[in-house]
This record gives sequence, C-alpha cells and structure tokens, in this order.
Amino acid sequence: MKFLGNVLAVIVGLFVFSILSVLVMFGLIGMLAATGSDKVTVSENTILHLDLNGRTIVERTSEDGMDFSSLGNPFGQDLTAGLLNLKKAIAEAKTNDKIKGIYLNTGLVFAGQASLLELREALLDFKTSGKFILAYDEAYTEGGYYVASVADEIYLNPLGGIDFNGFSAEGIFFKGLFEKVGVKPEIFRVGEFKSAVEPFILEKSSPEARLQTQSFLDDMNEFALHEVAESRGITYDSLKKTNDLMLVRKPQDAVTYGLATDLLYFDQVLSKLKDKLGVDEDDDIKTINVTDLNSTVKSKNITSSNRIAVIVAEGEIVGGKADGVISSDKFAKEIRKARKDDNIKAIVLRVNSPGGSVVASEVIWREMAEAKKAKPVYVSMGEVAASGGYYISAPADTIVAQPNTITGSIGIFGMMFNAQELLNDKLGITTDVVKTGELSDFMNPTRPMTDVERSIIQNIIEDGYETFISRVSEGRGMSAEAVKEIASGRVWTGNQAKERGLVDVMGGLNTTIQLAADRIGAGDDYRVVYYPAQKSWIETLMEDFGKNVQTKILKSELGTNYTLYQQVEKLKSYEGIQVRMPQDIIIK
Repeated sequence: MKFLGNVLAVIVGLFVFSILSVLVMFGLIGMLAATGSDKVTVSENTILHLDLNGRTIVERTSEDGMDFSSLGNPFGQDLTAGLLNLKKAIAEAKTNDKIKGIYLNTGLVFAGQASLLELREALLDFKTSGKFILAYDEAYTEGGYYVASVADEIYLNPLGGIDFNGFSAEGIFFKGLFEKVGVKPEIFRVGEFKSAVEPFILEKSSPEARLQTQSFLDDMNEFALHEVAESRGITYDSLKKTNDLMLVRKPQDAVTYGLATDLLYFDQVLSKLKDKLGVDEDDDIKTINVTDLNSTVKSKNITSSNRIAVIVAEGEIVGGKADGVISSDKFAKEIRKARKDDNIKAIVLRVNSPGGSVVASEVIWREMAEAKKAKPVYVSMGEVAASGGYYISAPADTIVAQPNTITGSIGIFGMMFNAQELLNDKLGITTDVVKTGELSDFMNPTRPMTDVERSIIQNIIEDGYETFISRVSEGRGMSAEAVKEIASGRVWTGNQAKERGLVDVMGGLNTTIQLAADRIGAGDDYRVVYYPAQKSWIETLMEDFGKNVQTKILKSELGTNYTLYQQVEKLKSYEGIQVRMPQDIIIK
C-alpha cells in the first residue's frame, strides 16, 4: 500500500506541476506579448552581446524567437540559437554605426565544427569593420574556444579553464547487452566502412571504422589548429604541441601559451568594455541581443524578381510529414513548390543530416533531380551531410561544403532482431505460426531467419547500394567504378571529399547563395526566401512543453543512463533499409 501511495503522490505531483506550469506559461506569454509591442531601437554606443553559453546551434530559429536566457530557462526549454539568425545579427552589427563592438560568450556552446566555422567566419568578417570583439568566460570547451579565438582580446576567469587537448569521438556498443537479454541482431550491409551496425554486433570499433574516424578527426583538428594559430598569432607547430600535450592545465597556462590575453574577473571585464566605449566607470553598458537587433533589420531587395529559394533540411531522413526531421513528403513538396514557382530562379538545399531511410532519400532525390531540369540547383552542406544526406545532395549542379563538414558515407544497411531467446528462455513466452506459404511470416522476429530470407534481404541491400552508386555517379559525372573506390560507407571531411570529387567548392551557405546568384546573373539584386515556413516561438513553445516535462523526468530518473535510453529509442526510427552514418559522431 505504501508503494501505491508513493506512485499516486508522484502522479498527483506531476499533474499539479503541469497545471501550475501551464498557468505560469500563459502568464509569461501575456507579459511578453504586452511588452513585445514596443519597437526596438539601437542606442548610440551599443555592444552586441552574443551569449551562447548553454545553447545548441541549429540551422535557424523563428524570426520572432524570444531570448529566454534572462528568464532562467523556464519550463526546461531547450536553449537553441539559429545559425542564420546569428549571422544576420553579426552582419547588421558590422554596418550599424551605433554598434561599436561585440561582447562574446561562447565557452559552453554546443555545435558541430562546420557550424562553429560559419559563425567564426561571420565574426572575422565583422572584424574587417575595425570594430572590436572581446571574449570572456569562466570555462571554454574546445569548440567554444575555437569561436572565441577570433576575438581581439580573450579573458578567462582566474579560476577558470580551457579544454584544449584535441578531438575525440566515442561510440556506445550494445553487443553485451543483447547477449544478456537474449536478442540476436541480423545484419545486412554493403561497404566495409558502413559501420552504423557495429554498435549492435561488436564490443569496439572495427579496424575500418577506427581508420576512418582517426582520419577525419586528424584532418578536422589540423584545420582548427591552423585557424586558431592564425587568429592568435601563434606558430602552428607551437600550438600543436600545446594541443597534443594538453599544456593548458591551469588558468595561467592559457596566458603563458598565448590562448588568453589575461585572467580577469567579470567586473574587470566590464571595465575593459567601458574603456572601449569611452564611458565612465559608473555608467551602464548598453547592449543588444541577437533577437532584438534582428527585429530592427529591414529586408533587402524585397521587390527583386531574382529570388533564390533556400530549403533548410536538418535532421534524420524519414518518411511521411513529421516535423523536426527531413520528412520525405514535406521536403519533396517544398522542392516541388520551388521548382514550379516562376519567381524562384535558383534553389539551394541546405543539408545538415546523418541520413536515414533509403526510400525517403529516394523520394527527395527524385524531386531534386526534377528541379535540376528546370533551374539551377545547389547544395550547401552544414555540420554533416552523409549517407542519406549525400544521397539527396547528389543531383545538385554544385555541392558546397566546409573543410570540416562530415560527408560521404556512401553505403547501405538493413537490420532486424531475433528475440526468440528473450521470449522463450528469459520470459517464458512461446509462439506458434500457421502460414499458407514458405515465406508468409517473412522476417518473423520470434525465430531465427532462414537462409532464403537472408538471401532475399542481402540481394535487396546490394540492389539498393547499386542504386545509391548510380545516383552519385549520375549527379557527379563520375563512373560507377570511380564512385565505389571512395564509397563503401566511408566518411570524409569536406576537405577530403573535395579532393575525391564528392564536393566542388569550399564554403558556407553565404558562398552557396552567391554562387547561385552569379549563375542567374543577379549580381547583388536578389532576394533569399527560406523554406519550410517556420512556426512562431509561441507555437514551438506550446508543442515542446509536454515533451520537455517528460524529458526532465526521464533525465532525473535515468541520470547518466539517459544517453543509452536515447540510443535505444533511435532504433524505432530504423525502419526499412537505411542510408545512415556510422552512429552519431559527437566530437569532443
């Protein structure tokens, strides 16, 4: 009875918490709506404050997105920052005479290397205006410092630290778990580097997977070190030694080895900013955030007949019309709409995806191929455009990627699980099938697969691989044999992919848009239109509220095991044949 009482108390508590949270949320929305009508203006002698601590960089957020950082992150809302929004604000700050510089907090930003590079490039462009960038944080991750290294002055808390010791990527393997519970994976794949299935059949990475991971990590780290060395005025060899041996172990080491300008407390940093603005010590510093600054920017060339459609495709590739992913029905419709719109002169597909369903990828590929017949089609690769992400990119006239984009992984796999031992021996459950034909219970998970079934699926996988190869061969103007030499599921950096003909140009989204504008002879007379249409921040907040409450409860209960839970949950999306990257590569 005590147990039932505790369960009931938890249920009642959650119910009350949800009701109160909803009431608070509506009160907050009303408050923000009441104050949101005030027109934002930029004051003289203002600093753009880019506070990205604790934020995850995504491709874009809603234009009317609210900055919740000053409100203490209500409702456990995930804090995100749109790369497009950040770049827009930085570009405006560069030309706005009232803005004198940027105050940068990027110590704990979460993003892939290519997104950080695009942000970094925007900041470097800002510096050509002669305005200052000052960075300060109590602690820096490797990625956070990579962005901050562009600053004229970098300050670190006297008891802070900088994680500057190179990149690593760690995988999670489930073979031991499956053996304990009595589940046997049935694996089908083509490509010796197609290691997406390895977490389910091995206890550690295969030699092929380790080789490719080491290769792209080395390439990305070397690129980052060259960038930081140039910004900080340090020789590459010296910085590499600092990085390899993790010589920055104490706060003072950051100054000694040239990574930081000095060790200061926050109030001392404020004094530095006031000196740069030429204001008295007792005066307040005028700052503006990204959302407010962007609200003051007027759209350019809104009457231009040269319109370029940028279709932002971010997430896993799945079938149907789901939000938050690259769903085939939804994105095929967006591409088709842009193709048939006579006002759209060129299409840019912005891809940030590790892949997914081969059928969904084929649906999107078809629309890309049809669009290419009607008008110029370009692809801009973000953090990752691999496997299915490359599949949908292949038809483009030109593919643009950053040197540290992760791409390639041209391979295919299928997977199912035999749960007979779990059901029979562990749970005491048995099954009995009546069927009309030999294959009527094809791929029944309650028994081992037959040789005939394995042969059928392997043939389907091999046919799918040949189709993938032909899509790349046709799109890139390469022979099938040449594609196979660089395929086999191997992952490449953008720099490596360009050397092998999978990428045409190094650069970010702005580079891609300019190439499209040049192709249609627009010069500077063009307008960029983004698809799909985004929901307002209120709609997003309402939709995510319940999910965030559930996530917070799960994280609280599972603790460090929450990552494992997420990995297992992802298995639900592995429907049908997959063109997907090897695991989720998280570079630290």
